[in-house]
Amino acid sequence: MSGGWPPAGIAEARAADPADARALDIDVELVRRWLVEFLREEIQHRRGFRRVVIGLSGGVDSALTAALCAEALGPEAVLALLLPYRTSSPRSREDALLVAGKFGIPTRTIEITKAVDGYLEHFEPEAGGHRRGNVAARQRMIILFDQAFKLSALPVGTGNKSERLLGYYTWHADDSPPVNPLGDLFKSQVWALARAVGVPAAILDKPATADLIRGQTDEEDLGVSYPEADLILHHLLSGHVVDGLIEAGFGKKKVDIVAGRLARTHWKRHLPTVAMLSATAIGEWYLRPVDY
Repeated sequence: MSGGWPPAGIAEARAADPADARALDIDVELVRRWLVEFLREEIQHRRGFRRVVIGLSGGVDSALTAALCAEALGPEAVLALLLPYRTSSPRSREDALLVAGKFGIPTRTIEITKAVDGYLEHFEPEAGGHRRGNVAARQRMIILFDQAFKLSALPVGTGNKSERLLGYYTWHADDSPPVNPLGDLFKSQVWALARAVGVPAAILDKPATADLIRGQTDEEDLGVSYPEADLILHHLLSGHVVDGLIEAGFGKKKVDIVAGRLARTHWKRHLPTVAMLSATAIGEWYLRPVDY
């Protein structure tokens, strides 16, 4: 094949340049309309639900998801659950309530400390911060699904594409809800769309954190900022190779971090891995067109 990279005619395969983030630009109004229609289609028409529940953390991802659900279904059809642990920042609750008030969404607060510590303090007192964070994240999802069952509602996920590609989420927690409007948006794009739909600046301007370990931030854990990681991820997914990105001027350490996480966590994005014994294995062969 001649002509080198990128192939002619493939607009998305922009030449790799660490100073050029235009590859991540989105038409925010078009994306907003698309996601609102996606939520209506998947929740009301395909699955027959009229209500949804969302874990509202005070972060930008859940704030944007809540805003989109309120537009798609009406705010009265959305229940935002605030699920604090004893180490959660008071600001997270304040920001979550700010978002709920802005978009007219009802809330309920369910403290998860006793549920989490009932296991950890009695049976695993030596568990470190990340293990405790994972237990708390999974406990939040238990409550989200139980409240959804109680209300005949559907849980809606809030994870973004950057987290999923980097494997930076708790397995069987953040990835569990059956509908996720943000799953194909990089974190940079989430910020852009959230700003456009009116998510308060207090949420947009603070460091991203799961708020499960006191003082923890996403970017400190990852060792690379989201804007940097997003651009590297975009180019890797568009066909560029690691050596090519480094030659184009991307920092080797950061490219190695992103490419390494992308490769090591591929298994987390396929749940579960089924041993195929027939030509009709669920999730491997029996697929809807939307699954391809």
